[in-house]
Amino acid sequence: MTDISEIKDFLGRATPDAWIEAALADQHTLLIDHANCEKKAAGTALNLMYRYISHTDLLNKMSRLAREELRHFEMVLAIMGKRGIEYDHVSPSRYAAGLRKGMRTHEPARIVDTMIVGAIIEARSCERFAKIAPHLDVELNGFYISLLRSESRHYKDYLELALDFSDEPIDHRIAHFLTVDNELISSPDTELRFHSGIPIIA
Repeated sequence: MTDISEIKDFLGRATPDAWIEAALADQHTLLIDHANCEKKAAGTALNLMYRYISHTDLLNKMSRLAREELRHFEMVLAIMGKRGIEYDHVSPSRYAAGLRKGMRTHEPARIVDTMIVGAIIEARSCERFAKIAPHLDVELNGFYISLLRSESRHYKDYLELALDFSDEPIDHRIAHFLTVDNELISSPDTELRFHSGIPIIA
């Protein structure tokens, strides 16, 4: 199993056990939203490639990331198909929007914050794959464990790009967005999503 201790240290706060319990009770929704997350991650990478065409390192890293995320999307769809789960619409969680709310709008601050947010999303995904995997059936356990290496690399790629784009230290920006992440994953949520807080289902 890929060592993700660096990611756990980076995030600071672990996914609450209450989220794990809710996710295990509704794996149908979890898989649908997981597919959505992979598709959105690929779309984000492609959008960045179109927006920042002069940065070769970004183009290479985002191209690889997009291919991997689309492959993961296909793999989730295949697992869903075997389980008779239809890929249906589910509303997005508040997580990504909550993180992006505090992003700066002028360059290069905008791209620095975008990269930091991307790193945190990938790190949180990796942490959740690792935390829920031991509780899943053999197929899903193996699948989620297999994702750890690429997700941890995506986290590092985003963080390295944030440093490349910034002309000043970024520790304070990382701390800001991690505070938001920690609040979002530990506060009550109205629905279960892959990156949701603690679902309070009536």
